[in-house]
Amino acid sequence: MGNRDKKVLIVVSDGGDNASKHTLDQVLALARQSDAIIYTIDIHVEEDLDRNPTALKRLAKATGGEDFLVESLPDVVPICAQIAHDIRSQYTLAYTPANKAQDRTYRVIRVKAKAPGHGALVVRTRAGYYAPSKPESLPALAGRQSSQP
Repeated sequence: MGNRDKKVLIVVSDGGDNASKHTLDQVLALARQSDAIIYTIDIHVEEDLDRNPTALKRLAKATGGEDFLVESLPDVVPICAQIAHDIRSQYTLAYTPANKAQDRTYRVIRVKAKAPGHGALVVRTRAGYYAPSKPESLPALAGRQSSQP
């Protein structure tokens, strides 16, 4: 059994940017660094000129989430139920990478799965991860020397 908490964020938005302090690329980088899975629900309003469904799709894909498009507010409830089912049905996989460099570089991953009698399965996962950084060496302890044995 895994020992990692599951973090999920559901973003209900039109994807439009009307007051951000960060660019979409910065937000995507921050999302990739988090352990959160982001699901996006795009409320489709045709007259909305600020709408950006592509941003929502990119955010969901970068974190292993899924994006949804709804035509009306009542459609949000069954999608939230679907997301809840998805969260309860997830598995955590771990592996040890061949590249042991601790260089904080972004590494793309791809997971494939198949089941006997079913062939290839659909797997949704993060697009990649950041390698860990080298642990910083601890500063020398400035202590007093004791004359006791």
